[in-house]
Amino acid sequence: MIPEITQRLLAAKKEMKLSFADLEKILGRDEVWIAAVIYRQASASEEEATKLVEALGLGAAYAKELTQYPVKGLGPVVPTDPLIYRFYEIMQVYGMPLKEVIHEKFGDGIMSAIDFTLDVEKEEDPKGDRVKVVMNGKFLPYKKW
Repeated sequence: MIPEITQRLLAAKKEMKLSFADLEKILGRDEVWIAAVIYRQASASEEEATKLVEALGLGAAYAKELTQYPVKGLGPVVPTDPLIYRFYEIMQVYGMPLKEVIHEKFGDGIMSAIDFTLDVEKEEDPKGDRVKVVMNGKFLPYKKW
């Protein structure tokens, strides 16, 4: 279920004919992070929230909600949206191999999703454009005690 504020922000973005890349230029933050704020998966500072709602032509009341701590995650069910499900499927197929390769290179630990960036790039290809997703997270070794 998409939160009501997300629906309103996305409608305003569409009305203003702005892309996430346009908002990146206005806010000075990455387009994926801005989308996460709009979808309430991240919170903005007061300054960031104000810039965002002003760019979308919305009132200050929306900015306050964007500074609140979000509830993260998709919930306990398998996602049904085809694009989101594809990432779930990628982890089902490549999750264990990816885990093994990371352990071989770094040791026993995890990749941070807090000290983390995510970039989406478009690579033009004559056989069909390619989606390039770059995840960059700090390695966190498991602590011994």
